Amino acid sequence: MKQSIQRAGRFLSSMVMPNIGAFIAWGLITALFIPDGWTPNSALAQLVDPMLKYLIPLLIAYTGGHVVAKQRGAVVGAIAGFGVIIGADVPMILGAMMAGPLGGLAIKGFDRLVAGRIKPGFEMLVNNFSAGIIGGCLAVIGLLGINPLCVALTGWLGAGVQFLVDHSILPLTAILVEPAKVLFLNNAINHGVFTPLGVEQAAEVGKSIFFMIESNPGPGLGLLLAYALLGRGAAKASAPGAIIIQFLGGIHEIYFPYVLMNPIVILGPIAGNVCAIFTLQVMNGGLVAAASPGSIFAELAMTPKGGFIANILAIAIAAAVSFAVSCLLLRLFGKDGDLSLAQRQTADLKAESKGGAVAAPAATVSRIVFACDAGMGSSAMGATMLRKKLAQAGLTGLEVVHAAVSDIPPDAQIVVTHHELAERAAQANPTARLVLITNFMGAPEYDSLVAELAADRSSV
Repeated sequence: MKQSIQRAGRFLSSMVMPNIGAFIAWGLITALFIPDGWTPNSALAQLVDPMLKYLIPLLIAYTGGHVVAKQRGAVVGAIAGFGVIIGADVPMILGAMMAGPLGGLAIKGFDRLVAGRIKPGFEMLVNNFSAGIIGGCLAVIGLLGINPLCVALTGWLGAGVQFLVDHSILPLTAILVEPAKVLFLNNAINHGVFTPLGVEQAAEVGKSIFFMIESNPGPGLGLLLAYALLGRGAAKASAPGAIIIQFLGGIHEIYFPYVLMNPIVILGPIAGNVCAIFTLQVMNGGLVAAASPGSIFAELAMTPKGGFIANILAIAIAAAVSFAVSCLLLRLFGKDGDLSLAQRQTADLKAESKGGAVAAPAATVSRIVFACDAGMGSSAMGATMLRKKLAQAGLTGLEVVHAAVSDIPPDAQIVVTHHELAERAAQANPTARLVLITNFMGAPEYDSLVAELAADRSSV
């Protein structure tokens, strides 16, 4: 079930994450130039509404079609998405997330149907007209069918959100959000659920609390501070470096292994986020657009004029409460370093036995892929660390790249990934050898892999 949810979440976030730059651009323009912004400018403020209603949904629809059927799917998905967008008075983020993949599926199905049946010389004619006809039909379907459905769905979601707010139970969403993050559903939650809801709310009132529910770096900061103070062994030693990556760099995945090695401490981030959301509600805090990655710098950049006290206080309270609760739990349930290491190694071996594959001899390795859920955060960091270690060992001719776990290149010979993603990595590339880790920051497997490659190089 977890694998299915991760795949569904990955699909949703894959439409939003590549376009986060557009959300940030819109958020900055909104924060600066609207009448209540930092530097009001009526001429430049004309960019705000069209970017939100047309640019961002079109980009999402285009990306959704591309995920399904590459470039042809992207074009048809954008055409279908425009039909959904044009007839609505509200931003059609959800509609674009439906229409884009639908366009990709439609053109992909057509291409399969006519594969091998097109006469030589007619390929371009068929390809161009099929994309135009199918896209045009889907645009009509989007305008007449998907659009009303999404308008109704947006209304239901808005009513549901208002119910949570009116009954003061919105903070309780942290009980689901924090554990789901540790199970690598963070991108699905943030970009698949909270970002569309936040955009709708920000379009109406200029900011949204939903942009901070998952991205708030405070809960993770408190947990890591507790480990830096009361942790043992490798956990205590690596926690200060993890704090820099998590709080300043915004890569929240860095603290997940600290929870997985002692699951009871998840109560710290949960308590911290509950208090943070409550603070944001009471003080009317929120961001103008999605903060991605969830860095303190991104949070501050997306904070509207007059909102710094509420947002900074929410982050500080989240960190303080998470720290206090995590310290108490570490005092009561903390484990020694040797036991934690043994548990991590056992988890690695168990995951490897389920999804690992036998690799070619290490001496022939030329391409290593570091994979994470979205292919943008922890995988990029891991690839950088691995490159440095290989360079220090004098190993040349080895390409180290990063990718999403569902898009691992077929020519990857070694895949380094978190043990929670082992099954998905094995499905994406059954022939690659899996090197499974639990701590993105201080994985001993990095050094073991470098030593193995160096030994095999010297024996050739």
